[in-house]
Amino acid sequence: MDDHERLIAFDAFARGVREDLARITEQMDELKAQNKVKTATYRQLFASRITLKEIDRRLADQGL
Repeated sequence: MDDHERLIAFDAFARGVREDLARITEQMDELKAQNKVKTATYRQLFASRITLKEIDRRLADQGL
């Protein structure tokens, strides 16, 4: 894999992370509207969102 292919792969990874982050945030908003913020599902989504936010921040720091 050359540098160009690696950059394409990283861009696809970054796009996937951001799509997942948006989807999870939307799911959390729906649960919050239903007053289900103490459910296991909400807490799992919360943990996933924190992880994805950190990955997104690191990608952004690198200009990706």
